[in-house]
Amino acid sequence: MAGELLRRRAHWWPSFPDLLEDFPFDLRISPEEHIIRVEESEEEGAYVIKAELPGIDPAKDVEITVEGGVLTVHAERREEKTEKHRSEFHYGSFTRSIRLPEGCEEGDITASYDKGVLTVKAPLPKAEKKQPRRVEITRGT
Repeated sequence: MAGELLRRRAHWWPSFPDLLEDFPFDLRISPEEHIIRVEESEEEGAYVIKAELPGIDPAKDVEITVEGGVLTVHAERREEKTEKHRSEFHYGSFTRSIRLPEGCEEGDITASYDKGVLTVKAPLPKAEKKQPRRVEITRGT
């Protein structure tokens, strides 16, 4: 009975990897690639991106590039722990690309790293304050 239910479920509900087969791009994540968790916000006239990158040296392991309105953060982590009769290696690369809002000042983007969080700020264009214009009403004849 249980076997019959599993076969019926498999017929009507394919496994998740099977669902990804027909996508035009690869959604699977290899063991060497990980997703960088990011938070995006707007603060004081800047578009702010905060990325969780704990345990890395930003001077050696992080590269930030901007091209055509897309900001890309690439990081590589290598960690080695050696104890008596045992050693562990952890490594992986992380890449995340984010489209910047229209008109961001790409040349003035800044980045800082503190307590495992990378913060990137891209200045937004200053909005021009326009005075309201009064529209005259004419009478029809």
